[in-house]
Amino acid sequence: MMNFEGKNILVAGGSSGIGLSLVRVLIFNGATVYNISRTPNADWPEGVIHLSLDILEEVSTISSFLPEQLHGLVYSVGSITLKPFTRLTEDDFLKDYRINVLGAAKVIQQAMKALKAAKTSSVVLVSSVAARSGMSFHASIAAAKGAVESMALSLASELAPSQIRVNVVAPSLTDTPLAQNLLNTSDRKESANKRHPLGRYGLPEDISSAIAFLLSDESGWLTGQIIGIDGGLGKLKSN
Repeated sequence: MMNFEGKNILVAGGSSGIGLSLVRVLIFNGATVYNISRTPNADWPEGVIHLSLDILEEVSTISSFLPEQLHGLVYSVGSITLKPFTRLTEDDFLKDYRINVLGAAKVIQQAMKALKAAKTSSVVLVSSVAARSGMSFHASIAAAKGAVESMALSLASELAPSQIRVNVVAPSLTDTPLAQNLLNTSDRKESANKRHPLGRYGLPEDISSAIAFLLSDESGWLTGQIIGIDGGLGKLKSN
């Protein structure tokens, strides 16, 4: 059982989907959770400390919102832009990059002092199976998530002397509000199941449990890793 007693964890995007599932796991296991999102969630367990903020706007209030020591940071804000390449606009590419890459960078910069003060801490970013598996109509989001992975590897190297670990989870299709249009009929759900070697698409708990492990002391010798939480889709061929 992971124990987060006495640990302060910042979740960016903890009001829905994977982030919401993670907040529940962390609170259950004793963490003090600080959340950044545009709106709070009435279904949060008691104790979440919330800052209403749009990651695409001014983020300078984050540093004063945080405690003196921050033991973990998760950036669970994302986007899904799926279009034929010829229909992708410059704004599509820029928006995906701003949300997934620049947003993460800004939050980490704001949290750096508190992360270093904790002596040992863990940062987890969220990528996508599409970043390293060629998938039609994913050019914009795959490009952004590829940048997330590259940034994470550079940060893992730069921050290792400060005992700040940086890892990435790369999910496949997961049943979240962001993916609602991809799973809104029984036929689409069945098709999604068949694409994955393990026979099903992902649930938020599949991803949040992996993130919680990467935040925990049990993963204390793990850094610079990109971990596919994808039902085998990224590496295996379905029979």
